[in-house]
Amino acid sequence: MRGRGNGGGGEGEGAPATVVTPSAEFPPLDRAELGALRSIGEQWQVPSDGPPPAPNRLPLDPTLERTRAEPAPGRFGRLAPIAMFRAGEPGELVATEPANAPSTRAGQALFRCRRALFGPPLTSAAVFYERMRKLVALPVLSSDLLSSVAYGPEAMLAVLVLAGSTALGLSLPLAAVLAVLMVAVGLSYRQTVVAYPHGAGSYVVARENLGVRPGLLAAAGLMVDYVLTVAVSVAAGVHAVTSALPGLARYTVPLGLLTIAVLLAGNLRGVRAAGNLFVWPTYAFVFALLAVLLVGYLRAGARGFEPVPPPAVPAAEGLGLLLVLRAFASGAVSMTGIEAVSNAVPVFRPPEWRNARTTLSWMIGMLVALFVGLTVLIHLNGLVPTPENTLLSQLARATFPTGPWYALVQAATALILLLAANTAFNGFPRLLFFMARAGHAPRRFLHMGDRLAFSNGLVALAVTAGAVFLAFRGRTEGLIPLYAVGVFLAFTLSQAGMVVHWRRRRSRGWRRRAAINLLGAVLSGVVLVTAAITKFTEGAFLVVVAVPLLVLTSLAIHRHYRRLHRSLALHAPPDGRRPAPPAAVAPLPGAAEPGAPAEAQELPQQVQHLVVVPVARLNRASLRALAYAASLRQPTLAVHIAPEDPEADRFREQWEAWGDHVRLETIVSPYRTAIGPLAHYLEALRISRPDVLLTVVVPEVVVRRPWHRLLHSRAEHRLRRALRALPGVVVTSLPVHLAE
Repeated sequence: MRGRGNGGGGEGEGAPATVVTPSAEFPPLDRAELGALRSIGEQWQVPSDGPPPAPNRLPLDPTLERTRAEPAPGRFGRLAPIAMFRAGEPGELVATEPANAPSTRAGQALFRCRRALFGPPLTSAAVFYERMRKLVALPVLSSDLLSSVAYGPEAMLAVLVLAGSTALGLSLPLAAVLAVLMVAVGLSYRQTVVAYPHGAGSYVVARENLGVRPGLLAAAGLMVDYVLTVAVSVAAGVHAVTSALPGLARYTVPLGLLTIAVLLAGNLRGVRAAGNLFVWPTYAFVFALLAVLLVGYLRAGARGFEPVPPPAVPAAEGLGLLLVLRAFASGAVSMTGIEAVSNAVPVFRPPEWRNARTTLSWMIGMLVALFVGLTVLIHLNGLVPTPENTLLSQLARATFPTGPWYALVQAATALILLLAANTAFNGFPRLLFFMARAGHAPRRFLHMGDRLAFSNGLVALAVTAGAVFLAFRGRTEGLIPLYAVGVFLAFTLSQAGMVVHWRRRRSRGWRRRAAINLLGAVLSGVVLVTAAITKFTEGAFLVVVAVPLLVLTSLAIHRHYRRLHRSLALHAPPDGRRPAPPAAVAPLPGAAEPGAPAEAQELPQQVQHLVVVPVARLNRASLRALAYAASLRQPTLAVHIAPEDPEADRFREQWEAWGDHVRLETIVSPYRTAIGPLAHYLEALRISRPDVLLTVVVPEVVVRRPWHRLLHSRAEHRLRRALRALPGVVVTSLPVHLAE
């Protein structure tokens, strides 16, 4: 399985999609770094008094060929099973799957609960088989897009009804314009799937074609959209439940948070397991809506398709262009999730790009049919939005006035709305993966969990969406105004990036393709500007503020990683200059000619040591630390902090009684503090000889019970924190376990 993918991706029509593997967390060295590594290796010399490098002279067998029938019991068996190993390639061991449960009852219960929720861990090689076929990918990736027709038409009509019931007739031309927008953006993303088969999405498309900052704007818009997708979908689903069962309205927030937790647990089981888990609700919802449309149009045809007059609603606002644009932007929320396929091309079975494009085409066709069909049927039935019942609930009741069908439609609607957030759980972690790979998000989002899912990204999405849902108390009407700005920002930048992409490549038919993407960019831009202006005071200002903050945060993360790379990158030594042998280190750093700074030493012969052992009192712990330091065969210094002169004299007498085997330096601290004076003393040593590496050996008493820690000062931990910021200082803990 080696060499089958490293998380990168090629580009071009028909190019195979590269599978994102766990190896993406460990990027390879570039050519310059490999050259520097070879140069450093040529000058690598182990000092004659250092440890023998030959493997056959090690004090133990690193291949673990001493076989045992059962794994040895471990100190940490209560936390995690002890894994055994099998031989892999020469010089390689392979950890087998942990099979034995922890020894304690609490550990066993936690182990069984974890296995029941998430399943057994998957090997890294299984990533090549965690793919979805089209019949599974269609409901998984379209759940957000298709479920939005349950509240998209209602969001549009809720704005139009502000001008009175006579303005509801504008829903038909607005639906026609929105259908054109859906088709244009859908065709644009079909081209994105072909051009970026490695699952780029708006972020990578905009970054590669428009620049880093437009790419980060698209990413920020998508991140906001994914979070709101979870919050809005769950809020709408809970609202559908409470519409059918009003007695549950008081439990809106707990039900929503529980749904988010269930979605998180399902997605932590892995891509294929989550797909199999969430596939049927989407199909059930589609069939339920098709039944509503079929029966509803048959009933409308029986009366000659004569629209039922809507109930009289007084006008609260005047009918003008601004209100029509607000209604258009509100109805456009039905398009959220249309980019999901372009983000997740690698999760399809080969040929990935072709299967993804086919799935996207089906999604667009179903979206247009359901959105337009529901809008027209609502108009024919003369329905008006009300706070008590959703429009879809009213339509289902009008279509199926008797029998169990209304309950089935409501159940399917509630289920798809509750699970529609699953699309965001597919897209958000993958977006963070691409951002982390480019250094614009924390690298922990590159990591794949036990089930080959991006666990950190899934948890981050669930926590953030839960906080937003809680802040808005699960009210859909409060969340909808925030919805369109982020997603259409990503749409606009992605399609503009595709225009630049085709213009640069100028392949056959590039003008037609660029024109399609340009149309998608223009229409998306119109919706973006309209939503940002008309919904600004309704809450969209939160998105307008959040997107720049996310971009600034991403740039700050990238600057940190760039500094980290500059600090840790390999550099070849100057040509023709071999490092000089280390000068003899005096018992204390003196006026000897300094060499390279301690943190710039990359060759063994460059490293000069001074081992420092803080000694509070002479007991078994301190003597073990001194013995360990002396065994390193490096210059050693002991340091004692005394609160007053008599105690310092008394300690020196004890030191001489021991034999004065190590140079002792006593520091009197009349203010009775130990950590500060010791840390400043070590810093002064480092400043006097920056080329000397200070290794501080700290004895640490390991207690048996957690509450025993309260009985100890734990000065070694405070010293470690104080020295962490000092360059050229290594802190080594020497544990001393209490006797049974």
